[in-house]
Amino acid sequence: MEKSKKASSLRWGILRRALISSPSSTTDSDDPSETSVSRRANLGFGLIPFQLVDNDQLKSEEFKPSSLSKGREACVCYTLPNQSATKLFLYQRVDSCANLDDFRICNTYDIDNTGLVCSWPSEEVLAYYCLSQLDLFRSKKVIELGSGYGLAGLLIAAVTEASEVVISDGNPQVVGYIQRNINANSSVFGGTNVKSMMLHWNHEELSHFSNSFDIIVASDCTFFKEFHKGLVQTIKCLLKKEGPSEAIFLGPKRGNSLDDFLKEVKENGLRFTVDEMYDPEIWRRHESFIKKNATWPNYDKDHCYPLLVRITL
Repeated sequence: MEKSKKASSLRWGILRRALISSPSSTTDSDDPSETSVSRRANLGFGLIPFQLVDNDQLKSEEFKPSSLSKGREACVCYTLPNQSATKLFLYQRVDSCANLDDFRICNTYDIDNTGLVCSWPSEEVLAYYCLSQLDLFRSKKVIELGSGYGLAGLLIAAVTEASEVVISDGNPQVVGYIQRNINANSSVFGGTNVKSMMLHWNHEELSHFSNSFDIIVASDCTFFKEFHKGLVQTIKCLLKKEGPSEAIFLGPKRGNSLDDFLKEVKENGLRFTVDEMYDPEIWRRHESFIKKNATWPNYDKDHCYPLLVRITL
């Protein structure tokens, strides 16, 4: 309990300094204990190579240097590990750029801002897993929930020949980035219809989307327990009732948060399976982090390793 309180206090201290200090003072900490608060790795699982796109590489109208907010965001090129080495370009926020306006929007819309912070490791794992399941998505209608910058949804749209991909989030700022990323990658979608959508699990009236999707995908969406009921109701509403349909979730246990989510799933009459070893390469990298690989020194299985949850009606 004391360790948990200490970590919580450190997080609030970091946030306080981020809001009241100059930008230069928020990038490095004088307190080495603060580096142990976050378990997120800079490079995640390293499954999908990426690199920052320089201004002189931005050739298209969408990627004009003037369209990048100075110091607040970057364009990142992800090269998919498939036969054609498909490239996806994503606008993303710079990690240290949370501001008061972000928190005002969170309070207004009753959402969190985790989708703005970065592309999280579970999203990378979800995207990589989907790349190995191409036949599952072919000719299907797919929606990604709580997508953040939308890496997994964009990958599905680019390489699986899905008929439609909707990439959604509950934060209007995040949805703006999703639409920009859709526009930036439209040339690789082929005949797939791709669109962004504002979708808050606890607030939205979904009758016009009821019984619409063959597949739902999501990553790291079960951490906030107050959204469990709304998230399960959203899954139940969106999945097609006729024919096979399923929701594919990837996320760590995070204490008892995943277990509590699965209790809600069961109480709503849905079925689920949980797999720990669902991909040999992901498992191999997990084992290397468990052995204290230097690229992820604070790696902890409970908080970092995504389990595969498949939910059906």
